[in-house]
Amino acid sequence: METPKNKVHTQGYFVKRLRDCGFYVCKIFDRYQESDPRYWTLLINPADEALFLTCYVNKNEIGQVIFELNDGGVRFPKNYQITTDSLEVIIFTLLEKGITNKPTIYAREEKEN
Repeated sequence: METPKNKVHTQGYFVKRLRDCGFYVCKIFDRYQESDPRYWTLLINPADEALFLTCYVNKNEIGQVIFELNDGGVRFPKNYQITTDSLEVIIFTLLEKGITNKPTIYAREEKEN
């Protein structure tokens, strides 16, 4: 069985797929200490929903990938976690919870250009 080339916990792949789906994504941090299970953190749609998404690797068990979504409890319960190897699950969850995939920041940038 062939191993997928892109892994869901790879920040560049994750960001590209979200941007391709229309989300505005800012890379926040990706230099956590080795002893810290956090791998990287993104901010999705800062001008609208301002959702922080943190990827954890090996948090509870070796090889496990967990995504934690925090928006201050507006759309997601505080410290809401998803364990998945599928970016489609993340995208579906974002859309289902009302995270806009055409945020107002895009509209402002298009008007300025």
